[in-house]
Amino acid sequence: MVATPEIVTDRLILKPLRSEDAQQIQRKFPRWEIVRYLISTVPWPFPEGAAQHYVDNVSLAASKKGTGWFWSLRPKEEEYELIGVISLMDIPDNNRGFWLVPEWQGKGLMAEACEAVNEFWFETLNKEVLRAPKAADNQRSKNLSMRNGMRLVRTEKAQYVSGELDSELWEITREMWRGRQD
Repeated sequence: MVATPEIVTDRLILKPLRSEDAQQIQRKFPRWEIVRYLISTVPWPFPEGAAQHYVDNVSLAASKKGTGWFWSLRPKEEEYELIGVISLMDIPDNNRGFWLVPEWQGKGLMAEACEAVNEFWFETLNKEVLRAPKAADNQRSKNLSMRNGMRLVRTEKAQYVSGELDSELWEITREMWRGRQD
């Protein structure tokens, strides 16, 4: 079993998610611009205590079982400030998920975080393929997948917080990822 490590990138510190992070998540996460393209199991409206439940009973539980790796995203210059979350999960067709508060979007930070966790997935965990589902309407996430060298492998309908939407499954293999690193 591989523990979730702290990862430092050029502009971010990815810290293993802790129970104490739930307070910041509860304040920052429940915004329509963040949740509308997330899977429908995310409760909406987001109730008080939902972040604590998620961190303690979903994230940390999966981490303890060795089936999930969860990080808070923090800018290097403001290490105390949680600005998003990124995760890797050993679940078929759903290996990576993330969210970032809107005021930090459009700066390439999520691309930086994705590259870092992709490296962990392929090189440390030695996985063959990383798959990430997303709402087809989530253009920013699709653009990130394309820039990261992922390919679209399937489309279908799925339930999201905003209702039933067209959904896409994107993937990158270890071979494809390593080819981009050369």
